[in-house]
Amino acid sequence: MTSPTTGNAAALAALVERARGGDAEAVNALVVALQDDIYRLALRMTAHPEDAEDATQEVLIKVVTRLDSFRGEASVKTWAYRIAVRHVLDRQKSRVEALALDFEHFGADLLDGLAAEPEPDPILAEEVKRGCTLAMLTCLDRELRLAFLLTDVFDLPHAEAADLCGVAPDVYRQRVSRARRALEAFTRSYCGLVAADTPCRCDRRVARAEALGRLSRHNLTFVRLETDALSAATAEMEGLHDSVRLMRSHPPYLTPARVRERLRGIFAGLARRHDAAEA
Repeated sequence: MTSPTTGNAAALAALVERARGGDAEAVNALVVALQDDIYRLALRMTAHPEDAEDATQEVLIKVVTRLDSFRGEASVKTWAYRIAVRHVLDRQKSRVEALALDFEHFGADLLDGLAAEPEPDPILAEEVKRGCTLAMLTCLDRELRLAFLLTDVFDLPHAEAADLCGVAPDVYRQRVSRARRALEAFTRSYCGLVAADTPCRCDRRVARAEALGRLSRHNLTFVRLETDALSAATAEMEGLHDSVRLMRSHPPYLTPARVRERLRGIFAGLARRHDAAEA
């Protein structure tokens, strides 16, 4: 996955100028340019698609309504991502975060009810894998989770990521190191995708996940999400050997269509109010 803060900086800055002037098309184009990176961060921070949708919408509303505060000292994407980072750190707990998972209890849960025979449908195993790895991230506190994601999933340089988080580079490096150690220790003890001699296998967790109501084979949660380059991301799953590659193996998720439609409606309303005020 490419860094969320890369992109055509000059073109985005021009969109901001037009959007400040009330250009509805520029607002929509700006939102389109920013929404997927923000959604991908929100999904990994909340581990719940609906909560990620809400967080994405909240962040993008903040971005559009704060355009006058953009001074051009950083790129538009960096500025917007700073808003997103602060929002996901301060936001109320998601439904998965509210479970207060920790690695000890999460590991015990993974081993509870492993089926003797694997599930033959690989799509269901993929659903379990995506849900499990997202939930696993919530065993880290938000600051450690965010540091791991920015550096090891989104490939931001340490200095840039530390600045986004508002901490000194040495503090940030310590957070990344702690997150890596915790995830690596856990996955090497439990996850069959990382270590072949560990007990848990996604295809042996399907039946238990279904029994607990965490998976519905007729209404999948994660596999049905809109994605880009799914086949490449799925192929990357093969031969995983560490927690970083495991977390990066999710496909590049796209902002759901219903969120895009809601945002268009919200910003159309803002544009109408702007036009009425100017009249």
